[in-house]
Amino acid sequence: MSQGNRSGEPLEDRSQSGDPDVPGLGPRPDRSHLLPLPKEVARSLLTRTESHPMLWLTRNRTFDFRRRGVIMGVLNVTPDSFSDGGRWVDVDAAGAHAREMASQGAEIIDVGGESTRPGAEPVDESEELRRVLPVIERLAGTQAIAISIDTMKPAVARAAVERGAEIINDITGLRHPAMREVVRETGAAAIIMHMQGEPRMMQTAPNYEDVTREVGEFFRQALESCLASGIDPMRLAFDPGIGFGKTVAHNLALLGKLELVRVGERPIVVGVSRKSFLGKVTGSERMEDRTWPTVALTSFLRERGANILRVHDVRPNVQALRMTEAILHGVQPA
Repeated sequence: MSQGNRSGEPLEDRSQSGDPDVPGLGPRPDRSHLLPLPKEVARSLLTRTESHPMLWLTRNRTFDFRRRGVIMGVLNVTPDSFSDGGRWVDVDAAGAHAREMASQGAEIIDVGGESTRPGAEPVDESEELRRVLPVIERLAGTQAIAISIDTMKPAVARAAVERGAEIINDITGLRHPAMREVVRETGAAAIIMHMQGEPRMMQTAPNYEDVTREVGEFFRQALESCLASGIDPMRLAFDPGIGFGKTVAHNLALLGKLELVRVGERPIVVGVSRKSFLGKVTGSERMEDRTWPTVALTSFLRERGANILRVHDVRPNVQALRMTEAILHGVQPA
């Protein structure tokens, strides 16, 4: 497996506000309220991740990604998600689908109550809470799976963790200081995703000089902000945000050079499942024709260093993951 740039060097102190924005990324995360983290503390925290590479701490468990990746199953409890909107809005149906994904090998279930498809309209906080909390409560205590909350709202993240979620999946990359505070106070794990723009307009005109370099730089900035907020870097994972403010060419460039965006020996999360760029590459607009390209990418991306693959169709992607790992690391019993 290619190693690429792991960016294990100590981080320079950039915690003061007023740093210039990076082309293509939008504003730097707001850190004006934070005191600079002493360099020796930052160095110590990052040294810990280097001595425990590919270990990821959630609120209740430790994932070891040194030889084995995991599948994250998508559970959208929304009426308007791009591929399965409305199918799992009923709590009983959502719970049954989550259990089915777990039985097929998903080790994380990502519960989302607000569609982030291009052009999606925002959902208010109370409605999002109404959608996700009963499902999380239904799944809480299922030891075989870790529950992730897919949200960009700090109050929703906090309420979800209080009811049993142990991972916060934030498409805005923990830019909001209040979301970083939730992560620090609750001890939840967090997935920092890159997105250019916001869901309603992100696909209007994505623009980068060098998408891989700029996404990697955003991750380094986000890691600095988390360190300055007192967040344990062992709880962080990073998602390049395929399809979030990116053209087909941007997506393919990121997937082909995945290891170059890794920071601090932290796990990489990738979600390509059923996304429109698959249809554009393969020449089919049919949603059902996106399953096998997703499976192919699960195998390819695991070889390229991805640790968590976020998918809708669990069984074939688990099979692809394990077959790839058998080639990379030797046959292991099912």
